[in-house]
Amino acid sequence: MRTTFGFREECGIFGIHHHPEASNIVYLGLYGLQHRGQESAGIVSTDGRSMYSERRMGYVADGFDREKLNELAGSGAIGHVRYSTKGGSSMKNAQPVVISCWRGTLALSHNGTLVNAVDLRRDLERKGSIFQTTTDSEVIMHLIAKADDAQLVDALATALKQIKGAYSLLVLTNDLLIGVRDPHGFRPLVLGELDRSPVLASETCALDLIGAKFIREVNPGEMLVINREGQKSFYPVPSERKAFCIFELVYFARPDSIVFGQSVYAVRKEMGRQLAAEHPADVDMVVPVPDSGIGAALGFAEAGGIPFEMGLIRNHYIGRTFIEPRQSIRDFGVKIKLNPVRAILEGKRVVVVDDSIVRGTTSRKLVRMFRVAGAREVHVRISSPPTIGTCCYGIDTPNPEELIANRKNVEQIREFIEADSLGYLSVEGLLKSSGSNPSNYCTACFSMQYPIQVESTLDCQPSLFEK
Repeated sequence: MRTTFGFREECGIFGIHHHPEASNIVYLGLYGLQHRGQESAGIVSTDGRSMYSERRMGYVADGFDREKLNELAGSGAIGHVRYSTKGGSSMKNAQPVVISCWRGTLALSHNGTLVNAVDLRRDLERKGSIFQTTTDSEVIMHLIAKADDAQLVDALATALKQIKGAYSLLVLTNDLLIGVRDPHGFRPLVLGELDRSPVLASETCALDLIGAKFIREVNPGEMLVINREGQKSFYPVPSERKAFCIFELVYFARPDSIVFGQSVYAVRKEMGRQLAAEHPADVDMVVPVPDSGIGAALGFAEAGGIPFEMGLIRNHYIGRTFIEPRQSIRDFGVKIKLNPVRAILEGKRVVVVDDSIVRGTTSRKLVRMFRVAGAREVHVRISSPPTIGTCCYGIDTPNPEELIANRKNVEQIREFIEADSLGYLSVEGLLKSSGSNPSNYCTACFSMQYPIQVESTLDCQPSLFEK
C-alpha cells in the first residue's frame, strides 16, 4: 500500500495550436493532469513573434491567476506539471524548458526519463555546451541546437536518433507545435481537437475537461508536426517493439482516462477480478485504500460476491505539507491522510485492496489502524505483482534495496505488515487484465526485464544526475 509514501507520479504535458485562448486552455489542461505532478507547473505561449513563459513551484491553481494568464499571449501554448525523476526539485528545473539559439526560440515539455542522458551531457559539456538545469530534458534541447540540419524538424529527428529511454515530448516554436512519442511508447500521448484546433495531452481526461474531442493516440516513434496548414507525421526512429508502462494502468493514470487504447477504470476492475480468482478471501467486506485501490476493490468484491465498503476515508484537503504536532502522535503521517471508519469495521473480517506495496512501512501502519478500529481480521490484497525493480523510464521509485519485495518473500512481507494474509496479483494476471497484447507492456518493476538496457539500475536514481 502506498498512499503518497512510495511511488511518485512522473509528469504531465499539454499543448494546443492556433486557438485564441491558448494559455487559458493549457491552464485547464494542466489542471486535469495535476495528478501526474505536483512539484511545479509551467506554461509557455507564442503569438507568432515572441514567446512568453511563466513557471511556478507547487500546484497549477496556486501558480497562475487571471493576470498571469493574460500575460501569456498568443494562439499557441504548451504546459507541464512536474514531479522530478531526473534532476532535483527546484525552480531551475521547472518546465517547459525554453532556449534561444541560432534556430530561434524553442520550448520543450518532457514526460519520461532518458537512460543515456548522463553520457550525452558529459559529451556535450566537453564540446562546450553550458547547462542551466540538472534535468535530462535540457540534453534534448542542446542536441537540437547542435544539429547541422537546416530545418528544425530535421534537427529534432537528428536529436531523437541519439537519445534512448522514455519520452513523450511537446516542442513549441513561433509557428509549430510538435508532439513526439518514443519508439517504445513508454508514456502516453494523445491527440485531440477543440474548435478545430489540435490538442496534445498526456491523458484523455485533460481533453474531457476542456471539451475537446479525442482523435487518436500519438503512435510509438511518431513525430507529429502541426502548423496552420495542418498536420504531418514522421517516424525518425523505427518502433521495433512496444513497451507501454503497465503502471500507468495500475496506478498513475486517472481512472477516467483512455490509456494505451484501454479504459483505465475497466482495466483496474478486471485486475480486481483476477486478484479475487488468484487469492480469494473468506471475509465480511472489501475495503479499498483510496483513491488508487477503488477500481480493483470493486472488481474483487464483484468477483467474490463480497460487500464493498468505504471503510477507509481519505482527507483530500491537506495540501503539500503539514506541521506535525510537537507531542508525538502515533502514525500521524498516515492518519492525517487516511482514517478508518470504526462503525463499519468493528468486529468484521476485512480484505484491504490497494495497488502496490513499496517499503511496507505504510502498509503496516494501515493494518494496525484497522485493528485499532476493531477489525477482527485484516487481509491484504495487492492488484499488481511484488515490486522488485527500479523504474528507469520516468517513474520515481526507491532504490532496489528499499523495496521490501526485493528483500523478502510474500510470507515475510505478510509478517512485516502484520496482516492475516497477503496476496499479490501475478504478472500473468496483470497482463491478462490489460485488455491488449501482453507483449506490448513494460513490466520491469515486477520482472527486472528492462526493454532498454542500462549499465545498472542504480543509474536510474535521480541523485546520480546531479552535478
